[in-house]
Amino acid sequence: MSDIDGRRWHDMGGQTAGEIPLDGHDFALWEKRVDALMVLCGGKGLFTVDGLRRALEDMGEDAFEKHSYYERWIASVNQNLLEAGTYSLEELAQKMGEVAARGASYGEAQHDG
Repeated sequence: MSDIDGRRWHDMGGQTAGEIPLDGHDFALWEKRVDALMVLCGGKGLFTVDGLRRALEDMGEDAFEKHSYYERWIASVNQNLLEAGTYSLEELAQKMGEVAARGASYGEAQHDG
């Protein structure tokens, strides 16, 4: 709990949050992929909305301030997939190493091989 009113740090209900930007946002390809991953994995029953929310809330206030919306969501998806046994930390680390070895950008990866 964040204070004596029983709210956790992420609970903004009824509080002034400032102005809401109404301008459009051009989503990056990786952000679209995070959204697609959420839809696909949720559809396969690998996690629930409640599980995703729990992982988001468990990140803590620092993560909410430091990471972007989709950075938080991919961390939540990853945590839920790990908990579901979809893959292990070791398997994830191995795959991340393979991806990093391809190059820093998609273009660099295409010139490999």
